[in-house]
Amino acid sequence: MSDSPILFVRTIAKRFGSTVVLEDMNLVVERSSIHALVGESGAGKSTLTQVLAGIVRPDRGVIEFDGKTATIDSPNASRKLGIGVVLQQPGLFPERPVLANLFVNREPVHNGLISRREMEARSRDLLRQLGLDVDVHAPLGDLGSGQRQLVAIARALLENPRLLVLDDPNSALDQRQSERLFAVLRGLKARGMSMLYASNRLADALAIADQLTVIRNGRDVLSKARQELTASEEAMIGQLRQSLFPLPLRALPTLGGTLRPQVTIDGLGGGKLDGISFTARAGEIVGLAGSGAQDVLALLFGQRKPRQGKVRFPDGDGLPRTQTEAARRNICMISGERANGLMPDKSIAFNIANVVVGARDWGSHWYSPGAALGRAARQIEALRIRSTPQIPAGSLSAGGQQKVIIAKWLEIGPQVVLLDEPARGIDIGSNDDMDVDRLLKLITAGMPADENRQPSRESAA
Repeated sequence: MSDSPILFVRTIAKRFGSTVVLEDMNLVVERSSIHALVGESGAGKSTLTQVLAGIVRPDRGVIEFDGKTATIDSPNASRKLGIGVVLQQPGLFPERPVLANLFVNREPVHNGLISRREMEARSRDLLRQLGLDVDVHAPLGDLGSGQRQLVAIARALLENPRLLVLDDPNSALDQRQSERLFAVLRGLKARGMSMLYASNRLADALAIADQLTVIRNGRDVLSKARQELTASEEAMIGQLRQSLFPLPLRALPTLGGTLRPQVTIDGLGGGKLDGISFTARAGEIVGLAGSGAQDVLALLFGQRKPRQGKVRFPDGDGLPRTQTEAARRNICMISGERANGLMPDKSIAFNIANVVVGARDWGSHWYSPGAALGRAARQIEALRIRSTPQIPAGSLSAGGQQKVIIAKWLEIGPQVVLLDEPARGIDIGSNDDMDVDRLLKLITAGMPADENRQPSRESAA
């Protein structure tokens, strides 16, 4: 039994409505190994990880874990088998302390009492291994996106799983954090842990994996030991991905003439920010990078209160007091944290109509399903979303979900677009990318974006 694979997936299939996500998918993960699952955004990687997490139930197929047929019909069933999963959107609670996020629903109890001392000791040791030096009693929301991702990985490792499933785990990590994560994963493998590493990044997969499976349109098209890959097979994989890294944004056309100021910020301060000043003109993209970039966007969108400074928006008013007020003033926020901008259980049509009903049509008590379908159909065609309006938004790939978030804001005709790592976890250049050209055309038509960072492995925080 000990020589058999830790995980054997056979002919797994899953469809959402008419959209086929997995079709006769096969996968074998050997013990004490790192198995990379690579493919474009929309290929089916995230759906397979959700199946193993007990979040999505397959329509058919067989899963064997540790040599026995397994039924994974809930997250609890997955954990009981010994599977730890870190999803692209890991379900953290930003308002709660780091410690509470690590041990949510799994606090150590002795003599009927929760042992905070044990929680603190275990969490500090594990976070230190991941190269994360943070106050475990501070709110998770105070951390940068890369640090939050490491907390999610630490949470999965706290249960010492036999199989660790990682869905694009370094999408929010910088180079140093990624290298530290890879070192930790290699150490875990040396201690006998098995891992399934799903990624859009071919270079990362080739660097970390013992075995590799390529998935395309929901099917496994190649599965082989890394060291046995031939030159022609590596070339084939590269052709599927087009490049080792996501493609850069296309250059904007030169904007002639004198551009009027659209957003003026003078001496803005709040939290750790102090004296932030810049001007975004109509049609411009102003890039923000480094520590505090996300805090600036939070202030501009009404998520946080300023301490000082003056801000002038196109309507002549200052900072919005709430996110709802921001939306009513045609200020939008598109974040890589899709959990904050998407209702996954609701239909694509409902998600796209949500902002319009809450902002532009906020005085009306009626929600029109017909109007919602019309809006959804318009944006599905414009952004090339590969689905139908009635399908749950959560069934889409990362790229598809981000398109829905963009679509709902396009419906209100935003005047100011705030972009916070919008390409996180998305395979720019694939068949399911965010349609960057569409976004650039809107911006150059006179709609500024206060942050539009090149898709890269760098984080704003």
